[in-house]
Amino acid sequence: MEENQEQPKTGEQEGQTVPPSGTKTHEPGIKNAWKQVENIGQALGDALQGRGNVVMVRINDEALRYLDMLVEADVVKSRSEAAAWLINEGVGANQNLFQKIGEVTEQISALREKLRETVKTQKPDND
Repeated sequence: MEENQEQPKTGEQEGQTVPPSGTKTHEPGIKNAWKQVENIGQALGDALQGRGNVVMVRINDEALRYLDMLVEADVVKSRSEAAAWLINEGVGANQNLFQKIGEVTEQISALREKLRETVKTQKPDND
């Protein structure tokens, strides 16, 4: 006699899971919550890929509570993963700002290089 243990099914998109058929997904609240879990999972996967760089930071108590919330909820496995995810989300949410910063930084670098060249070509008068 075989037991019928239903496992979560994989959706058409890679990494997307469908709740077991016993879960009532016709309720809007549950459907929305499931979608949010999928979105967090995708964002988390993106944020944690290629984490070869180590950055030490000091954070305040409030930020630490948020990191710990993510760990406690099993959204992430560690504070490090929580921080990486939140940083990735913050950068993604501020792309326009980072584009402007990049443009201004390039202008500043060009002006510094021009200043260095000017100083090299100008010899001080030794009268």
